[in-house]
Amino acid sequence: MAKNAFLGKVYLIGAGPGDPGLMTLKGRDLIAKADCLVYDALAAPVMLTWAKSECEKIYVGKRSGNHALPQSDINALLVECASRHACVVRLKGGDPYVFGRGGEEAQALQTAGVAFEVVPGVTSAIAGPACAGIPVTHRDYCTQFTVFTGHEGANKEESTLDISGIATAQGTKVMLMGMSRLRETLEALMQAGQGSDVPAAAVQWAATGRQKMVSATVATLADAVETAGISSPAVVVIGDVVKLAPQLDWRSKLPLCGKRVVVTRTREQASELSGMLETLGADVIELPTIRVAPPSDKRDFAEAVVDAPHYDWLIFSSPNGVRRFFQAFFAVYEDIREIGGARIAAVGPGTAAELKKFGLMVDVMPQKAVAEELIAEFDRKGEEFGGVANVTMLWVHGEQARRVIYDELMKRQAIVDECLAYSTVPETEDVSGAQTRLREEGADVITFTSSSTVRHFMSMKLPLPEGCRIASIGPVTTATLAEFGLKPDVEAEAHTIPSLVEAIRKLK
Repeated sequence: MAKNAFLGKVYLIGAGPGDPGLMTLKGRDLIAKADCLVYDALAAPVMLTWAKSECEKIYVGKRSGNHALPQSDINALLVECASRHACVVRLKGGDPYVFGRGGEEAQALQTAGVAFEVVPGVTSAIAGPACAGIPVTHRDYCTQFTVFTGHEGANKEESTLDISGIATAQGTKVMLMGMSRLRETLEALMQAGQGSDVPAAAVQWAATGRQKMVSATVATLADAVETAGISSPAVVVIGDVVKLAPQLDWRSKLPLCGKRVVVTRTREQASELSGMLETLGADVIELPTIRVAPPSDKRDFAEAVVDAPHYDWLIFSSPNGVRRFFQAFFAVYEDIREIGGARIAAVGPGTAAELKKFGLMVDVMPQKAVAEELIAEFDRKGEEFGGVANVTMLWVHGEQARRVIYDELMKRQAIVDECLAYSTVPETEDVSGAQTRLREEGADVITFTSSSTVRHFMSMKLPLPEGCRIASIGPVTTATLAEFGLKPDVEAEAHTIPSLVEAIRKLK
């Protein structure tokens, strides 16, 4: 293929050690612009949600003994993708050039005449130990460190590792990708002069809620790893700095450390709840049961948005409704002031917060995000606004919403029109393998943030893990759980995401 046949450029981006917050700003910006995203097994699933909906996503995950595609096929795939897309992102765990075979991919692109750029990432060689409380350098212990791989190419006739040099090197030693041959590697190091009683540790799934660490000595680490059930992906650290872990291991002190929590919100909305839980140390499984789709009648929706400035009141039932409404609004109008003089009502603080992003403050909002409470708030403040009789109102909501707001306002002689802004439909994709994780690993808590999440989760026929506790965002969701014979162990006091997180944190 001639060089001028290529449409675009390939970006080799390091996804970091596991925590999506450790992705570089440049890397995240490029994912958002990507026309094609080629990703591996160690890229955090949430990173896929940063891409455009129309972005082509291709999984080429590689784990020891289980490759979705051989490396030569990945190289060829990147070249082929560049012939079809302007911006191709190759997302690799850690840093592309630290035992990530990014150099080989770059060579293949250069040979084919494809433009490419490398965006470095935070390598697990440093971040993995750091998240377990182990600094790879410390003035009281060492001033240098060595990084080596325990997994070399299968086509090599003999190892090129300088075992003797590594064994006798001063300072900290960090081994990546060596869990399948850990015992053999440690024995070879000891035979070459590595002290057997030097502290050593293995950190699995570093920088994530799944992080697990075991510490021992060089002589006993292999046994300790087997006992603890630690496997790939893991980082092995050898050196006196391992002694600092009990003092500096900040992650294990987080309140939800060791707790696995399932988030059933839409993929787009999950990040808020997931982020709060992960900040508290939880291992979050994002298992979206629903997704937000366009309304059945797009024409009616568009006409309602166009007519919105003519109403006395705009009533929003959910953050989703707010987002969809204003996405359509700004396709027609250029200025938020064109919304007119309508008063604004919102069902709860979450919806009000979404409105505030557009510079709109609410006139009526109940503290509890329940339709009945909004009606009660209208009753309480009715005189302040001259009542609702003969007042025109546009109610913006999803197609599956309960009819409480419409029915009750009509009873009070308001003139209510509906704006069906979206539809909630079952999520059919499981790009991150969350369903398998739930079946195989179980969970400590499962969260439900709406009636739709409950109903669609139950329709998946996934078993609730034994001992798994249920967290509900509010009474309407709790009532839906009751329809299936389920009772939540905790219900958010304020019916908001922060309140739900606080309720989970307090679970004993």
